[in-house]
Amino acid sequence: MSASAAFVHTRILERDLATIHGLPELREQWCRLEDRLEQFCSGLETAPVDESDVHAATREYVARLAAAGFCGLVVPGEFGGAHERVSATAICLTRQWLARHSGALDTAFVMQGLGSYPVAIAGQPALKRALLPAVARGERICAFALTEPEAGSDVSGMQTVATPQADGGVCLRGHKTFISNAGVADSYVVFAREAEPNAEGKPRYGAFWLPGDAPGLSVEAIEVTAPHPIGTVHFVDVAVPAEHRLGEPGEGLRIALGNLDQFRATVGAAALGIADRAIHESVRHLQTRVQFGRPLAKQQGLRFALAEIAADHVAAQLMVYRAAAARDRGEATPDQPAMGKLLATEHAQRAVDRCVQNFGGRGVVVGEVPERLYREVRALRIYEGTSEVQKLVIARAML
Repeated sequence: MSASAAFVHTRILERDLATIHGLPELREQWCRLEDRLEQFCSGLETAPVDESDVHAATREYVARLAAAGFCGLVVPGEFGGAHERVSATAICLTRQWLARHSGALDTAFVMQGLGSYPVAIAGQPALKRALLPAVARGERICAFALTEPEAGSDVSGMQTVATPQADGGVCLRGHKTFISNAGVADSYVVFAREAEPNAEGKPRYGAFWLPGDAPGLSVEAIEVTAPHPIGTVHFVDVAVPAEHRLGEPGEGLRIALGNLDQFRATVGAAALGIADRAIHESVRHLQTRVQFGRPLAKQQGLRFALAEIAADHVAAQLMVYRAAAARDRGEATPDQPAMGKLLATEHAQRAVDRCVQNFGGRGVVVGEVPERLYREVRALRIYEGTSEVQKLVIARAML
């Protein structure tokens, strides 16, 4: 698919979405970014990356993204980033374009942000100077280690322990699972329960940065439905020096949730990109597949289904970019990204399912685009807060 072939919105912010941002200079900034994204995605069509080896593909994607300047979008300007502050709108635009092409490409991009932003907001100055410019240049591949076997949606249930040491550092013991980029990353942000509770006897949580080759850190790969570098990370007496702690003791959950708040709406943008591709494939197939003597596009029932998907798509897109704009203005409330992620990911699942149905038997053939999209879209309703968690966040804001 050429970069200009997405059906509902090729240029995402040139039409109704521009009104969300208002100022002409902002609209021009996003249009320039879309020019670069269109050129980048066109280049991937002519020189594709082999995704059969997910680790090699991740490294290649990060290198290409960095060379094109896109890794700088997830790093603050003072450390080599593209903007003074990390922009949710810029990340949304980028994820929607990249996800149209490949879920692995989208993941390679966003993990550079998820795995480095905690350092940007809470790292010590020397760590920021050492890590963040390297992330922008694509010289560090990042991971964000929060989830555990018994701590998924309820992150407060984490059992990985950070035990204080005489030198002011900590010793990490425990396990993290479903960690994207596990095994390929050379930079990990890890969250753990502090060994000592607070004054009221309640558990506290800390945040730490680790290099990928830290002694005692090992990775066990997990195979999932869509090819993806993911695994369980084991920590056996991993020493973390004091200068690699992020924030103060007990601030780990605040840092983790702040990181997720920055990126949650962008999951919805990735879902929109997958839906873009699904809608495009559906339209092309309905126009060319002949049954009962005429193209499927002449069947009223299929036309109605397509119309509903298109209307849902525009509504979800408006919600996602509304949340991103509010985040960039410093006016975001927790329910806005929750609504954007909920609507966009649930919509994308329906759009892809409809695409598979439109293709009939071809839709479930390995190697066909609808089959790939079906595997790629499902995880978006789970990671960074399940759809059910987003509903809890929205209801809490209402009540």
